[in-house]
Amino acid sequence: MKKISTYIWENKISYIVAVAAIFIAVTLDMMSPRLTKHVVDDVIVGGDMAKLKFLLLGFLGIGLGRCIFQYIKEYTFDRTASKITSQMRKDLFVHIQSLSADFFDRTNTGELMARIKEDIDHIWDALGFVGMLIIEVVYHTTIILASMYMLNWKLALIPTVCMIFCAVTALLMERKLGSVYEEISEENAVLNTVAEENLAGVRTVKAFAREKFEISKFLSHNQRYYELNMKQSKVFVRFYPYFSVVSKVLPLLTILVGGKFVIAGEMTLGEMTAFVEYSTNIVWPMEMLGWLTNSFSSAVASNKKIRKIYDEVPSITESENPVVLEKIQGKICFDHVSFHKADLYEILHDISFTLEPGKTLGIMGTTGAGKTSIVHLLQRMYDATDGKITIDDVDIKELSLEQLRTNISYVMQDVFLFSDTINENIKLGKKSTTDFNTVRKASTDAQASEFIERMERKYETVIGERGVGLSGGQKQRISIARALSKKDPVLVLDDSTSALDMETEHLIQETLEKLHHTTKIIIAHRISAVKSADEILVLQGGSIAERGTHESLLAKKGLYYETYLAQYGDVLERKEA
Repeated sequence: MKKISTYIWENKISYIVAVAAIFIAVTLDMMSPRLTKHVVDDVIVGGDMAKLKFLLLGFLGIGLGRCIFQYIKEYTFDRTASKITSQMRKDLFVHIQSLSADFFDRTNTGELMARIKEDIDHIWDALGFVGMLIIEVVYHTTIILASMYMLNWKLALIPTVCMIFCAVTALLMERKLGSVYEEISEENAVLNTVAEENLAGVRTVKAFAREKFEISKFLSHNQRYYELNMKQSKVFVRFYPYFSVVSKVLPLLTILVGGKFVIAGEMTLGEMTAFVEYSTNIVWPMEMLGWLTNSFSSAVASNKKIRKIYDEVPSITESENPVVLEKIQGKICFDHVSFHKADLYEILHDISFTLEPGKTLGIMGTTGAGKTSIVHLLQRMYDATDGKITIDDVDIKELSLEQLRTNISYVMQDVFLFSDTINENIKLGKKSTTDFNTVRKASTDAQASEFIERMERKYETVIGERGVGLSGGQKQRISIARALSKKDPVLVLDDSTSALDMETEHLIQETLEKLHHTTKIIIAHRISAVKSADEILVLQGGSIAERGTHESLLAKKGLYYETYLAQYGDVLERKEA
């Protein structure tokens, strides 16, 4: 992770300009009481009216200068902070994308959304408006105190004591707020997760009449978030009155004590007037201390959360010098492969098979038998615990992840379509090289063109998030079209025809049989999806229980035969009758 200081250093010129503008603006501001002193001592008391026009021009010049440099400082700080946080958000997103599948297995989407959006926004505040005010408050206070000591060091002791008191109070408040902000950040992530899950699964919620339960669940987290924010407010409200009291009492004390010094002849009336003006100017930094501490604590807590994300490293890494194959032919070999996740039981045990280029492998088994895990290992979403996986006789760990994954078209069991046009969803794998004719041909082969071309805007129809508005079968057909349009040497279909009728499935099977140069892995529960495969694996409990062709497995009268009877028993009985 790049430290925040690194981002600031990369934009040092902009910050130097902005800080210089702060110094000039504040310095000009601090000259105003000096001019007021001369107005009182030289013009009002001394009667030297000739100086008045020059003093008025001085006030005008200070006003114009402050306008110019205030604009420069605020614009430069805002622009630079926006640039930095935009880069930070990009870097964080890129880092999250680089993490392996096991990270997403244990991390909620809502938490990641909170880190990318709210936490980066808090840092934005600290690097922009809040950071600018902190620098301005420090310099402003330093200049005022120096000016006060130059006028009368005895009277300057009063604001000095007040500032020390405010600084100690601000530090105490920051320590209290730090822990609160960490809790708020955590609960914000949980609240985002609950809301995201419920909105994404709103149809399931309604189907099971779970609205009251889900509302109650959301409200409980919302109440917790409210309580933490109230806890933050109580800390702020507890300490803020101290700043307010000091800011009101300071000018009054300055007038009382300064008046005595004027009467005693230790100060002129003009010096006391300037001193009172300085004491009024030092009030707003005291009032800002509480709010600035509040915002700065929020940014510190957010930075800690972001650093935790950066502490995560990908468990799947590439070789330093990966093998680059000129063209992948599609030969796949699993050599005594076993796999388990962390502390979980063994998911796959001693899986071995060789699939020659252009051949088809069918994989069947009960739910949880490990069928999808074979594909995840092939794509290196996870690494095998034992054994070796090769493509074209090269260990997949020696290949680059990009070459490996871009040569495998995968139709997932859980279809995911983006909120975009049908055309863009089908071109997803190779957007830059896939033309419309390829999209249309793939849609026709996937039996999707018929319903797509009935739509008003056809392939330019925008589908909702995750394919909302389409039936399950329509989403599966678009997903198959997406895989076919890539024309990769390896095609994997993971229970991808489960929502299709038998006739449509048969037409798609005919299309797959014509892909003579494509290595195909078909995972299915239906016999009809795998019966034409060159070899069929039947998994049970993560191991290969049976293997062979459709005819040989029927002849064994084992698990595959039992599945066949379960699916076609009625048809066989009618034939016998």
